[in-house]
Formats: sequence, structure tokens, C-alpha cells
Amino acid sequence: MLGLLDTLKMGAGIAAGLVIYHLYAVSIGYPSAARQARAGYVLLSEKTAAEAKAAEMERQRNAAAAAGEEHRRRLAAAEDAQQAARETLENEIRSYGLEFSQKNRACAVTAADRQWLLRH
Repeated sequence: MLGLLDTLKMGAGIAAGLVIYHLYAVSIGYPSAARQARAGYVLLSEKTAAEAKAAEMERQRNAAAAAGEEHRRRLAAAEDAQQAARETLENEIRSYGLEFSQKNRACAVTAADRQWLLRH
């Protein structure tokens, strides 16, 4: 039969074995924990990369939309300015024609002259 001293020896042996195993596992790292950590890291890095890619695509989409809106705004402003210049020129031509008719002189502006003025 086992005595008290034998039980203590066995308990001390088991405790020493657990301490040695723990030191061994800590020194080389727990293989299962390392595998799980790597698997989690791979998933996390893939998720982070996908989020970064989505954010970059959204940034590019927003930049393209802003550039398109700016282009439309500038085009509308240029068309308005061109229309205002054309109306001013038409008014000047009419006023010169009216001025000549009031002085009983003929306006020698032909359709070709008018087109040239509109283009330049």
C-alpha cells in the first residue's frame, strides 16, 4: 500500500512534470495557439485589406463624381458667358444699325460680315 510519503513523492513528481512541460511549451510556444493566432491574423489581414480596397474605390468614385460636377458647372458657366457675349454683340449690331438709320445712312453690314463678327 502507498504511504503518505509515497503520495507526496508522486504529487511532487506530477507537479514537477507539469512545471517542466509548461516551461517547454512556453519556450517553444504553444503550437495550437500559434496556429490559431496565425489563422486569426490571416483573416484579420484579409478583412483589413478588403476594407482598405473598398475605401479606396469609394474615394476614387467620390473624386470622379466631384470632378464631373465641377466640369459640368464650368461648362454651364462658359456657355452662359458665351451666350451673354453673343447677346451683347447682337445688341451692338442692332444699335449701330439704328444709329445709321436715324442719320439716314445705310448700314453696309452684310450677313457675311455679321457671321465674321460673331466668330471673332
